[in-house]
Amino acid sequence: MDEKTPLPRGQREIDVMPRFGLNKFAHRFPSETEKVAIDIGGDVQQTLRLSAELAKLERLDQNSDFHCVTTWSKRDVSWSGFRFADLYEDLVLQRARPEADANFVVFTGQDGYRVGMRLEDLLAADVILADTLEGQPLPIAHGAPLRLVAPAHYGYKNAKHICRIDFWRDEREYRPAAFRFMDHPRARVEHEERGRYFPGWLLRRLYRHLVRPTIVKFRDALSDHSVAANAVVPPGRAADEE
Repeated sequence: MDEKTPLPRGQREIDVMPRFGLNKFAHRFPSETEKVAIDIGGDVQQTLRLSAELAKLERLDQNSDFHCVTTWSKRDVSWSGFRFADLYEDLVLQRARPEADANFVVFTGQDGYRVGMRLEDLLAADVILADTLEGQPLPIAHGAPLRLVAPAHYGYKNAKHICRIDFWRDEREYRPAAFRFMDHPRARVEHEERGRYFPGWLLRRLYRHLVRPTIVKFRDALSDHSVAANAVVPPGRAADEE
């Protein structure tokens, strides 16, 4: 049996992939989980809304490790979707026509989450927009209807519930969802770029204490959401009746 590749510095393997994120997003959920639609804007000549066009992009299956900045890792996660590079080259360049130096890309989720990445990182061959996880439609817990998968970057760069992508020449319009020190410009796992201003080893030690309580908080919030979504309205009683 082949030995596993060593995990990146500071990471610990876990058996399941939990719903996870910033605490303020635990009780935020997308309003649309089936139809995929992405608004394209920023420093572009033409704003767009892409939906049916996305189905024409070449699909691929990909297995990759997922590394959370708080130090947990889930190995060999199976995704399916289309490459960001194909979206950019086949649709964005051709139709939105971004400015030549619009190399800062901001993703916005239906839950209000925002994260910025460099275009050069997004054009890597293993960066995809996924709508399937482990052979099943992407669940709410992991970003339905569409999420970014960028294996070389910490999980917080892998935006979920994507509804908008903006291409900017600089960061003037960007406000990260977290405190700025938590948002590294690149967040590459290989270089342990966990955040700004502080070394990765220090943030690693601080973040590790957040893993268990965050998993519990997000798990309970998802359970509450599921109960509310599946609540049965008694016969003869309006859904909005007090």
